Amino acid sequence: MTQINIQYFKHPYAEFVLGSYGGKLCLCDFRYRKMRESVDNRIQRGLNASFVEQNDAILTRAKIQLEEYFFGDRSVFDIPLLLVGTDFQKAVWNRLADVKYGETATYLDLALSIGNESAVRAVGSANGANGLAIIIPCHRIIGSKGELVGYGGGLSLKKRLLELEQNLFI
Repeated sequence: MTQINIQYFKHPYAEFVLGSYGGKLCLCDFRYRKMRESVDNRIQRGLNASFVEQNDAILTRAKIQLEEYFFGDRSVFDIPLLLVGTDFQKAVWNRLADVKYGETATYLDLALSIGNESAVRAVGSANGANGLAIIIPCHRIIGSKGELVGYGGGLSLKKRLLELEQNLFI
C-alpha cells in the first residue's frame, strides 16, 4: 500500500484533515495547526506512503462519528486506529486514550501512567505531536494547576471542547 487516503472535513468547531491507511484511521488533525507539516511528514514517512485526496469507508465513518461527538451524541469512538510515531509517543497516546469523556488529566498524570514521573516534558511533546485529535483526546490534558495549556486547535477550542464534554456528558 503506497497511499494514505485523505479528506478535508469542515465543521463549525474546526477544519480537519482526516487520513486512512489499510482500513484504519491514521490522521484526524486540525488542518491549519502549526505542526501540520511535521505531523504529515511523520505519518507519510512512517507508513512509506503519500497522501491522496480520496474518500473511503473509514473516512466516512470518522466524519459521522465526529459529527455525533460535536452534537453530544457520542462520547467514545470505535474507529480502528493506526498510531504512527515512536514507541514512547504511542505509549503516551495509548494512555491519553484512557482519559474518559468529561474528565481531565495533567501531564504529570500521563507521565505517572507510563511509569516515568520525570518524563513530564517529553509527555507534553508527545501530546502535542498527536495526529488523532479529538479521537485520542489531547484536549483533556491540562496544566498541573488546572489551567488550559497548549493545544493544536488553539486554547479557545480546547476550552469549548471541555465545556461540551462537561455539559453534555453521556
